[in-house]
Amino acid sequence: MSDLANSAFISKELIAERPAPIKTTGFVGFVRTQLLNSPTNVLLTIASILLLWFTVIPAIRFLLVDAVWQGKDRTACLAENAGHVVGACWPFVQAKFTQFIYGFYPEPERWRVNLTFLLAALLLLPLLIPRLPAKSLNAGLFFIAFPIVAFFLLYGSGIRGFGIAWTEDALASLANGLVDGGRRLAEATSLPLLSQILYGLGTLIGLLGYAAAIVLWPLTFLRNHIQTSGQPVWADFAATTLIVSAILFFLSGGFRSGWRALIVSLATFAGIGLVIAIMGLDRGGLPIVDTRLWGGLLVTLVVSVTGIVASMPVGIALALGRRSTIPLIRVFSVAFIEFWRGVPLITVLFFATYMLPLFLPGNFTVDGLVRVLIGIALFAGAYNAEVIRGGLQAIPRGQAEAASALGLSYWKTTGLVVMPQALRHVIPGLVNSFIALLKDTSLVSIVALFDLLGQLRASFADPVWSTPTTLFTGFAFTGMMYFVLCFGMSRYSLFVEHRLNAHRRN
Repeated sequence: MSDLANSAFISKELIAERPAPIKTTGFVGFVRTQLLNSPTNVLLTIASILLLWFTVIPAIRFLLVDAVWQGKDRTACLAENAGHVVGACWPFVQAKFTQFIYGFYPEPERWRVNLTFLLAALLLLPLLIPRLPAKSLNAGLFFIAFPIVAFFLLYGSGIRGFGIAWTEDALASLANGLVDGGRRLAEATSLPLLSQILYGLGTLIGLLGYAAAIVLWPLTFLRNHIQTSGQPVWADFAATTLIVSAILFFLSGGFRSGWRALIVSLATFAGIGLVIAIMGLDRGGLPIVDTRLWGGLLVTLVVSVTGIVASMPVGIALALGRRSTIPLIRVFSVAFIEFWRGVPLITVLFFATYMLPLFLPGNFTVDGLVRVLIGIALFAGAYNAEVIRGGLQAIPRGQAEAASALGLSYWKTTGLVVMPQALRHVIPGLVNSFIALLKDTSLVSIVALFDLLGQLRASFADPVWSTPTTLFTGFAFTGMMYFVLCFGMSRYSLFVEHRLNAHRRN
């Protein structure tokens, strides 16, 4: 019976060999499965190869193979002198490199720019590495202390007073501005009814200015008494340290729990005093370098970094204001966002540079670069507000309701629960806005600020380097610099996004 079963179910012939499986790994597998797996992909692959052949290959030949690497003037980059087809004129970039980086910044003072770049790198790199400790201290140094130090390094000058003098000057300027504005408003028109209304309104504003001046007289008396001393800077510094530390001490709980705030305040002012002494700000500081002499990569980084950093709090405030339940705040936020998003950046730069001084008091001036920075920060803040609002809308209401049920206030709920999740959702949108802002800094050249592209255009006017390939070489060099900055931002944002969303990956 067993022999019958074996003869019935066991084949006496060998099965033919099956073909080997198609290789799907490695370069060959990638080409077979991704590039040549269908007639459509075959055509697209051929078209892509032809496109690369007719674009990338000539670019490589122009930038590297046929390029001129040594020379002292335009003669080295002319075809008739080289004896062959001439590509990029890199001696032009070498000769103008310092102009591309510093603009017209005085050469003996360029160490200040280098030191600023070095300090920025030393403070930024630890902030970008997640595993390094002391992130709060590092962030405070980069976002608060570094801008002040960078201002005195790049611009120069010293200080003749400290917190008390600065506060008194600012409030006195505001009071004088109210008095002057009220007088102008009272004299604004000759129409009978409107004139009476404006006269009454101007009188009221002027009285507010006089009242502010009367309230300020103790501060003015203290400022004048300090300035009559032998060391006004250090006397003002000591008085400001005592006043601010005492206020923080009593606001934080006084003798029961305010000692930590007192120690932090005293340590902060000690660091500020050390910076003042090292940089000699009490002795006149460094020589002043007017912002009209700044240029090149320096202006590009100053405008872009300041715009990115300053636009984030503006965007967060506007996004929260647009979702506010208070009608006045909501209407103001909506109007602000729609206004700034409805005008081009060129208009904002023109308004900030040429029209804003017309609205300021006669004795009050703002530097041209500062006006541009303010305009760009407000412009970018309006765009960031809508990006952040999209992230806020993606957070379920249950998150805020749960935080409220635990007894958290609105600000703690927003700062600890809602906003971190919202910002994590909109990292790609925010970085996209930052990259666009970095590239839009080239528009500042229309208001007489020479950024990287502005310095490049200015260098084309030099007849010593006037060749047919100079133009293309300069734009290729600046294009590579912009690409490095933008690509670095995009890759780091991708790293942060993957790290923050690791819990969502399978």
